[in-house]
Amino acid sequence: MGKEEHLDNFNSTANLTKNAGFVSSISLDPKDGANNEKEYNPFEHRNLAHPNSTFGSIIHLLKACLGSGILAMPAAFKNAGTAAGIVGTLLAGFICTHAVHILVKTSQEACVNAKKPCMSFSETVGAAFKYGPKRMRHFSGFAKQLIDYSLLITYLSVLIVYAVFIGVSFKEVLDVYYPEGNFSVQVYCMLTLVPLVLICQIRNLKYLVPFSALANIMISIVFAVTLYYMFVDLPPVSEREVVASISTWPLFLSTVIFAMEGIGVVMPVENEMANPKRFLGCPGVLNISMVIVISMYCIFGFFGYIKYGDAVKGSITLNLPQDQWVAQLAKLLMALVMYFSFALQFYVPMEGIQRLMLSNLPEKYINIVQISIRTILVSICVCVAAAFPNLELVISLVGALFFSTLGLLVPAIVDTVYNWERNLGKFYYVAIKNFIISLIGVITLVSGSYVSIVAIVEDLSSNHNDTK
Repeated sequence: MGKEEHLDNFNSTANLTKNAGFVSSISLDPKDGANNEKEYNPFEHRNLAHPNSTFGSIIHLLKACLGSGILAMPAAFKNAGTAAGIVGTLLAGFICTHAVHILVKTSQEACVNAKKPCMSFSETVGAAFKYGPKRMRHFSGFAKQLIDYSLLITYLSVLIVYAVFIGVSFKEVLDVYYPEGNFSVQVYCMLTLVPLVLICQIRNLKYLVPFSALANIMISIVFAVTLYYMFVDLPPVSEREVVASISTWPLFLSTVIFAMEGIGVVMPVENEMANPKRFLGCPGVLNISMVIVISMYCIFGFFGYIKYGDAVKGSITLNLPQDQWVAQLAKLLMALVMYFSFALQFYVPMEGIQRLMLSNLPEKYINIVQISIRTILVSICVCVAAAFPNLELVISLVGALFFSTLGLLVPAIVDTVYNWERNLGKFYYVAIKNFIISLIGVITLVSGSYVSIVAIVEDLSSNHNDTK
């Protein structure tokens, strides 16, 4: 969704990355360590060239989480209702935060077993099986590789969402100022191909830093403009549904999980902290950040739905007035944010591909293979985006398929496996709690995917009939 990444390269979108860290108390089962040997402390072995302060870590986490996902929250509330949306967002936020907690806690404890200063997401999953029950240990390598490839696919799916976002945003603006063109969303998606291929040829994160900084400035302007229009002439709350039809709840849940789930985002933040013990606790970096994030999601979702009702689109920026240049500028800026963020997001799957597939390639072929793979992957993402241009439904499908799995199901399984022979708590409450999280993940995966796919098919069929 490994290679350690510097946090000053995070963009303003909700990224998936990798290294893990979390809880401040590290325990080691007596049977896993030497009797007279001092317990290994991974915090003492993290040699960081540029460690981040506690405040800086909160800023990084907020910057990573408060991105494009928050703009989809009003559409999520449309599928839940005002009251159900608030309650559902709070519950989803709590569950997602706890899922991150248990994954990173496992990572830190596994670091003690492996005597490593930190681990990536996939290494954590592999280590949970390696240091778990004996009968599960031979699955360690498979589990690690499975997560590596899952993260790769997840990142590519997020890039598809970005390509759709860019195409739809440009269409919204150019249809106003160039009405005689009246091109389809598919055409605008395909027009992004060459610019995206070019920017994705940048291979060094250092050269992407200016794009990240520019994207952060732009998205701040977009948020300000969106909030202004959101609160102007706000209709009464009574005009909106309090609880929407249960048939659309899966769309709500999968969209919220897509927007909120940052199972990999917190990992490099903790690993780069000067004092990682402050990442956990109350208050701690994670808890402070997630309280702010969840609050912002509730505000955007609730008032965005109140403002636009059932007419709200996959990104609330697309609902901004067509006849006002400030609103149109915000749409263009958001499209540019997605464009710059695309390159930053693309860095992660390419890093994974280099590690998994290109590590043994002869030096003389690396450059041409790199260019070819980058071009092919971007082309695939853009073509899929053009084929399925309904932003709201694409976000819901990606959230249901990938983020429910990596963000909920995997952490619950990892925590259960690792603690199976250690400590599952009184009355096995850890196993019961993780089973409930897994069940929520599976329900989101199945119901969200089914409802999203059915809606996408109906949308494609409707568009096909309209073109006849």
